[in-house]
Amino acid sequence: MDKLLEVREFDTITGNPEYKNDEKYKYLDTSAFQGLVEFIHEFSGNEENADALDFMRISYKRNVGDVVTIKNYVGLIQMNNGYQVQVLPKISFDTGEDAGNKETKRIFLKMLKSMKDFPSKVFNDASLKVDRMNLYEIFINMYLQEVRQLVKRGIKSAYVGQEDNLKFYKGKLLTSQHIKANMVHKERFYVAYDEFHPNRPENKIVKATLIKLQKLTTSAENSKEIRQLLTAFEMVEPSTNHTKDFSQVTIDRNTKDYEMLMQWSKVFLLNKSFTTFSGENTSRALLFPMESVYESYVAQQMKKVLGPAGWDVSSQDKGHYLFMEPRRQFALRPDIVCTRGDRIVIMDTKWKSLINNERANYGISQADMYQMYAYSKKYGTSEIWLLYPLNDEMRNHSDIKFESGDGTTVRLHFVDLTRIPETIEELRDKLEVSEA
Repeated sequence: MDKLLEVREFDTITGNPEYKNDEKYKYLDTSAFQGLVEFIHEFSGNEENADALDFMRISYKRNVGDVVTIKNYVGLIQMNNGYQVQVLPKISFDTGEDAGNKETKRIFLKMLKSMKDFPSKVFNDASLKVDRMNLYEIFINMYLQEVRQLVKRGIKSAYVGQEDNLKFYKGKLLTSQHIKANMVHKERFYVAYDEFHPNRPENKIVKATLIKLQKLTTSAENSKEIRQLLTAFEMVEPSTNHTKDFSQVTIDRNTKDYEMLMQWSKVFLLNKSFTTFSGENTSRALLFPMESVYESYVAQQMKKVLGPAGWDVSSQDKGHYLFMEPRRQFALRPDIVCTRGDRIVIMDTKWKSLINNERANYGISQADMYQMYAYSKKYGTSEIWLLYPLNDEMRNHSDIKFESGDGTTVRLHFVDLTRIPETIEELRDKLEVSEA
């Protein structure tokens, strides 16, 4: 069996071989499925880390048995038994299904680039073999592109402390070591000295990462690139104490080229994730909360499109609270606040698929509408927008809006992720019409 299972959000995974070819389920063999269940139980959360059970739900279906459904997080899970589960976002295409998920992966990678804490801004999207690589291999490729950029600019050297028993005197004599080593070697000097050398913590970490990735990669392209890059680090010793070397890294004007690489290296060397999701075992998880990815991507595109039209677009606005006495409590932080002159427009992104059922309020959460109403009153604006990703069910739906009767209007706009600039331009035009 292929050791990679590719699924999309909300797909249901089973380990029951009777449903191996059933269109309703994604199949993992029994041992791999059990490994996934163990993985979910292993990664329990706390105040800082997300709990796997929050987004990977284990349930029981009659005649099928235990099943796993993944929602709101996407990325790659690698279990101890070597099996990988790649979770991609559920994106709607007007042409139908995305065969091989090639375009889905490309869109997802563009979305990731918008996140300020995602450590890759310059990777060459066109060069990535997304149809032949899983997400982990793509992330490895991103890292290698960052290293290639560093090598082109030149790896940095620094004065590195050295100790050696030399035939000539330099630096500072280490008296006790000199006496022990040179009782019968009067011609030698045991000294400490500084040497301008590339064997600095940043380079040691990069080399250790390349060596580890050389063992992990299954991609011929990545393996070849790693071999070529390692030749640039021949004079560097690989890091053996990763925690110590990371603590000695300093990012300043001279080492700016290493900033992204150090973030990537923590992911690969220390099994960290780009998210608040982490684990202690040898399983690896590179998972991203789609709510945050979607919000970041839409905000980035809003700034590009609305900025030239005279709008000031800010994300995660601070400073407003639901209650002011006896002290300021319950902070309000709308995803996007757009201002132009005296006009204020509040927008909130929701990574949720709505349903075409007006009687069920299209699947909109009542709590979300309470939140929108609070934004309207505290920001003193009647213009509130909810931005949902476009899905097949809501494609070509007429405009939807809700009137409170006391000055609050909540409108919906569907964001087509396959044509993001155009869909934000359509939103801009709606803003101009509503102003008129």
